[in-house]
Amino acid sequence: MRDHTHLQAMNDRSLVQQTAVRKSTFSPGEIKALRPFSIWEISQFMFDVPADTLRKKLADDPSLPQGLTEEDGRQRWFSLEEINELRRRIKFRGKVLQPRRPKGRAMRVAVSNFKGGVGKTVVAQHLANAAALDGYRVLCIDFDPQATLTHSMGIVEVKEWNTVWGIMCRDLCREADRIADGYDDPDDCPYPSAEELPEDVQSIGAQRFQDFILPTCWPTIDIIPSCANAAFVEFASAQYRSIHKAWSFFGCVSRYLEELPDDQYDMIIFDCPPAIGYQSLNAAFAADVLYIPSGPGYWEYDSTTSYLGQLGDAMQDISDGFGDLAADAGISLPKQFLNIRLLMTRFEASNPLHNAMMDAFQNVFGSDVCKNPIEMTRAVEQSGRFQASVYEQDYRGMTRETWKRARQSFDRAYLEFKDTVLAAWDTRNENEE
Repeated sequence: MRDHTHLQAMNDRSLVQQTAVRKSTFSPGEIKALRPFSIWEISQFMFDVPADTLRKKLADDPSLPQGLTEEDGRQRWFSLEEINELRRRIKFRGKVLQPRRPKGRAMRVAVSNFKGGVGKTVVAQHLANAAALDGYRVLCIDFDPQATLTHSMGIVEVKEWNTVWGIMCRDLCREADRIADGYDDPDDCPYPSAEELPEDVQSIGAQRFQDFILPTCWPTIDIIPSCANAAFVEFASAQYRSIHKAWSFFGCVSRYLEELPDDQYDMIIFDCPPAIGYQSLNAAFAADVLYIPSGPGYWEYDSTTSYLGQLGDAMQDISDGFGDLAADAGISLPKQFLNIRLLMTRFEASNPLHNAMMDAFQNVFGSDVCKNPIEMTRAVEQSGRFQASVYEQDYRGMTRETWKRARQSFDRAYLEFKDTVLAAWDTRNENEE
């Protein structure tokens, strides 16, 4: 017979092994570093200009970043910081290289589905990486206690109070005081104030909003990380709700993000857990756009169908049962997304079953299905195995065509994602005018 002590002992053994895994995954040592990018990559995949044209620009202006030249003098390599400086300073025939950024706060995109293995983290990671290479500033929020996105960004040591759980504790404290202050006499408030909450909640609640944000190995990507202990948030949130019944628990992350300066980030991408709970509901209520990855099999289709129904029911329950509470907190119900998109992952164009499933998705969901699926390639498989996205993988480690095919697959998916986000952004601005 085995009980919780056996699970804890297994966890202890696994934590020891994690160190060895990370050493073999992140090189050098345990610190992940972003690789440089060649002129071939920059010209073909980022700036969309001939390589010789870019070389001439660099030769004509020595004050521009010149990168590092290989010993044989055949190729130059640039850091992302240098690439972004080139974006700011270079024009090609009057064309600016900076991406379009509408006014207002960053757009928020939740990547969510409760079926495991459909590629939520792979999609979130690659969209964040592609956006960063496109010149955008990105904040990732890892809602998943498995913390795969956190680890893929090179973050290996995380305290649970620096995760979404900490954000929810902080929000509970702030909301408790706001609600108490709404009474002429705070003693008349039937709910506890922040100082009456458990001490651990108060200590976490004292954090500043920037304390939750960590830098990553990407200079223009930050992250609010997760960790295994963050799974406790589902139990803790239920406890906090019982302590303070007027707390709008589903609005914590949205309220937190409202504190960020509008110009701190351009896109905020959520990697959601494979479940519908307090964290995934917070992600849904904070998101402007909902992205739903799904594999090309029947079980993924079945699970995605269930996910849509259960998420819809959960959001309706909140709209029906918490209307007064939400209104008091300034939350507009029912929650409305600017767009909802379904993205096929692990797709093989030569597989008849995959094509049949794509047809089924399109027959049911129509234009809500992304036109560009994520194709299954060797580079995509390696992205999960080595916690390195296609964008992070050096094309010299495989055949250039294999790498190029994977990169182009993600680029097509990213460009469609970018169009979706910018269209939603414009719609939001029009609605606010």
